[in-house]
Amino acid sequence: METIIYFLIFIIGTLFGSFFTLAVYRIPIRQSIVHGRSYCPKCNHKLGFLDLIPVLSYICLRGKCRYCKEKIRGRYIFLEVLSGLTFLLFAMSLRINIYNMQIDKLVYLIFGILFISTLFIIGGIEKEKHTISNPVLLFGLITQTIYIIYLYTLGTNIYRYVIYLFVMLILVVINTISLKKKAKELYPIQILTLCSYIPLYIREELVIISIIITLLLIAIRQMIISSKDDKGEIIENKDEDIPIGFYLCTTNIIMIILQNFIF
Repeated sequence: METIIYFLIFIIGTLFGSFFTLAVYRIPIRQSIVHGRSYCPKCNHKLGFLDLIPVLSYICLRGKCRYCKEKIRGRYIFLEVLSGLTFLLFAMSLRINIYNMQIDKLVYLIFGILFISTLFIIGGIEKEKHTISNPVLLFGLITQTIYIIYLYTLGTNIYRYVIYLFVMLILVVINTISLKKKAKELYPIQILTLCSYIPLYIREELVIISIIITLLLIAIRQMIISSKDDKGEIIENKDEDIPIGFYLCTTNIIMIILQNFIF
């Protein structure tokens, strides 16, 4: 029975992964992620049910659009599988027992999925557009506020959460007011907002570790680029902005799973 439950969670994760690709594409161009059918970005043909089955549709169509035969980016199936595995590992880290499901663990699972989903979408948009979506951060702020209210009803000490929420709220307001400025001027505020959001669900020491790992990954990335450049190779997009938020989201998704396994 537990194997079946974990398999279903993996399937749900792939469905979320399919939604993440839609959200990452539509949110930056201000299209609705709730209304309107999915369509091929190449030919704009609306996709049917058989075109939208996570993983299977990509394999059966051999990575091409059914209508215009244009190649579908591999990131779609990659993100669907990655999302499924992430959801599976997160559920396994909670050691879910279907025969003795505790309400607090179920609530933690639900809000944990929302937290991971927020990081997936923020990281995806940041990697593509080098901006951290304010609406997605606001969604994360609202969901975490609800979760903290739930913790308060259980008698949990929520002072540290309130502090992070207050800081994040101030930064979101500043970010919203400053939207008319250039994205590069807003980026440091966006990163600080993301950093104040993450500790709402992850222990501070693990957040610090994730930041250190993020800095190391960025340093390694820059060293590789510099090394290739010194060899006289042509480096495409050499001057592109470093996706700090993408690395932060990635490392903290890993940290929330490790947190459950360890603590």
